Amino acid sequence: MIEFLRNLVFEDFWLKLFSLMLAVLTWLTVTFASNKEIGTETRVFSNLPVTILASAEDVHNFKVSPHEVEIMVRADPKTLQNLQSKDVRAIVDLTGVAAARDLHKRIEISVPAGVTCLRVAPEGVQVIFPPDR
Repeated sequence: MIEFLRNLVFEDFWLKLFSLMLAVLTWLTVTFASNKEIGTETRVFSNLPVTILASAEDVHNFKVSPHEVEIMVRADPKTLQNLQSKDVRAIVDLTGVAAARDLHKRIEISVPAGVTCLRVAPEGVQVIFPPDR
């Protein structure tokens, strides 16, 4: 049994060591490449207003809380330099929503082509309906 284990470890030792090092190098390359895109930068837009999207015949005076969000985007440096806060929009879709209590909706982000949204804080808002008169 001991002879079998000794042969398992030490037979072709240098070939096994080379294979292990190659596997570790491949794993590190894939890990670092997936974590960082080369040639991109990030930018944070703070205090962007949340736009409420409702149907035209809906006469409710919806409000959301919070009414401003912070959005982090990633793009190539030239695109990011030309990007303005008006190009990044936070939208809450309330079409077809009737009055409800404690309604929370997810914020949808609209960005130009070539720009990726990384993070939205907060991710959702609470919808506040006007009191009935």
